[in-house]
Amino acid sequence: MAQHILFTLAGAGVLLVTLFLLRLLLLVYNLELAAEIPLGNIFESFINGFRFDLRVVTYLCIPLTLSLCSQRTMMARSFLRIWLHIWGSLLILLGLIELDFYREFHQRLNSLVFQYFQEDPITVLRMLWHGFPVLKLVLAWVASSIILYGALLKVDRMTHESNVENTTRNYHFPPLLARQSGFANTYLILLICVITSVIAARGTLRQGPPLRWGDAFTTEHLFTNHLGLNGALTLFDAAKSELSEHRSNIWKPTIDASLAVEISRKLLLTEHDQLVDSDEAAIRRNYRTPDKTVLPIKNVVVILMESFAGHYVGALGSQAGITPNFDGLAEEGLLFRRFFSNGTHTHQGMFATMSCFPNLPGFEYLMQAPEGNNKFSGLPQLLNERDYNNLYVYNGDFAWDNQSGFFGNQGMTRFIGRNDYIDPILEDPTWGVSDQDMFDRAAEELLKLDASKPFYALLQTLSNHTPYALPKHLPVDVVSGHGSYNEHLTAMRYSDWALGQFFEKAKKSPYFKDTLFVIVGDHGFGANEQLTEMDLYRYHVPLLLIAPGIREKFGVSIDRVGTQVDIVPTIMGRLGGDVRHQCWGRDLLILPSTDQGFGIIKPSGSDQTVGIVAGKHLVIQPKNREPQFYQYHLGEHAKSEKVEVSPEDSQRLNQMKAYIETSTNSLINNTTGVGG
Repeated sequence: MAQHILFTLAGAGVLLVTLFLLRLLLLVYNLELAAEIPLGNIFESFINGFRFDLRVVTYLCIPLTLSLCSQRTMMARSFLRIWLHIWGSLLILLGLIELDFYREFHQRLNSLVFQYFQEDPITVLRMLWHGFPVLKLVLAWVASSIILYGALLKVDRMTHESNVENTTRNYHFPPLLARQSGFANTYLILLICVITSVIAARGTLRQGPPLRWGDAFTTEHLFTNHLGLNGALTLFDAAKSELSEHRSNIWKPTIDASLAVEISRKLLLTEHDQLVDSDEAAIRRNYRTPDKTVLPIKNVVVILMESFAGHYVGALGSQAGITPNFDGLAEEGLLFRRFFSNGTHTHQGMFATMSCFPNLPGFEYLMQAPEGNNKFSGLPQLLNERDYNNLYVYNGDFAWDNQSGFFGNQGMTRFIGRNDYIDPILEDPTWGVSDQDMFDRAAEELLKLDASKPFYALLQTLSNHTPYALPKHLPVDVVSGHGSYNEHLTAMRYSDWALGQFFEKAKKSPYFKDTLFVIVGDHGFGANEQLTEMDLYRYHVPLLLIAPGIREKFGVSIDRVGTQVDIVPTIMGRLGGDVRHQCWGRDLLILPSTDQGFGIIKPSGSDQTVGIVAGKHLVIQPKNREPQFYQYHLGEHAKSEKVEVSPEDSQRLNQMKAYIETSTNSLINNTTGVGG
């Protein structure tokens, strides 16, 4: 028995060292994020990480602990060694995968893993093959697994009993009233091992729940907090959520429903809104903008730019020189400087921008959920009612994220995707054609539309997405000096160039003088530092409106906070006329100057963390943790700092909770549309 206990402890030690090395590798691989983090905070994250690792290892060692009940099982060393090796090898694989996963998403392994593989598997595999060092990863995994096998084999030999008495035939747990002192010692040892395992598996000595996600958040730096987590555990938690019904992960109400509706109405309704169907729908209202805020336009073109991060946009303060064409266009339109995406993935940007519905806990993949079949009061519904033509031009496959299904159900009828291009400049095997091809085709299709009818169009870019497939002969300079972000920023520069090419053609077109162009990023991406616990860099995107007379009426830039759910009501306000809608945003151009704006943001994945940005303040409510309060500043020298809670922050937190509860109930009850 002593040898078996030594083998168990040594085997557990090998796995703990393996997890320590994987955490160290994650730190080194993303060292840019730790450049300004104190060494003490990094050390603290490794201490926290050890507690989470110990939980994982304890669970994996359960068969070894239970083997104390049977001499035969203790003698089955080969089986137990192979058991540890299989699981240890799997942990290594997950750790290696997580290196690029974290670099891309700034999140430990979570439900995004399962979401990607629910999509077209061929596209996903192509994205992995062309976008990540798969061969190097596999070779590293094989080599590491061989080393792990050797370490476990050595542990086995070092702790193996050299002279086992073959006469022992006691294969069952000894009886409770054992007469022999050896049996009593066995019970005592087994009891101690079980108690120790339970404590280690809980990860804490406190009463109540075991070690939780929030226990890793002990520093002021998001990266070190994430570093303290264990990717296998976060993936396991996500798997449990995936296997359960998605509604199990929705926001749990904390405010009376009627009070939540009342707070939401005060937050969203303006003096130009008149509430209708108040017993059925929370915020359904009739709206008519003041005549002086209407623009002389009839067409709308929404351009959703993939990963167009505000942190790297020159017009928003960046000195990196990535977006000269957008910066030039910003001199011709109205730029929103403090604008945010509602989520951190494209599909969230799509439904928030076009259907003015927020990204909610439990419904992050709304376009693929049953509730995505609801009718929303988005741009397709509101403009189809006015007999508009429509057009959706995209580089890729509309089956991805159920785009054709979702937007077809909302009323769009004309789709041009990757299979509709002839002799494109670039045809990427993963996603489709280049942004240049997409914009060229969009320019052609817009000219073909019936000039006697107004139109709305959605143009969506894709080149600025891993694996960043760009033309062989780039029309822009390759970006350097930004470390691991060089490739990403080169793709962003190329997308900006393609945008500029499109506008050169559009300005020569007859429809240009009658059109409102809306250019917005679908989401941002990270930088070498992280801005607040939710990392505002992943949400901060530019919004630019270009239309005749817009600068004369509204100025050149606006600092009011807005998010993608504000785009539809802002568009409808510029078109004018009576409109009935139930958008979860507001017309940003008719608000009083004292209104600093607000927006609800949420990361992708099953994490229930939600934040509200209001003015220069950010309130974050993580799951199972106390809320966090920040002040932030955007631009070239972006920064943030935690602040003490104020009465205004408490009010913002309450408004966020009410907004989420009310919009969630509206979605579940299918009252999101414009009604009769």
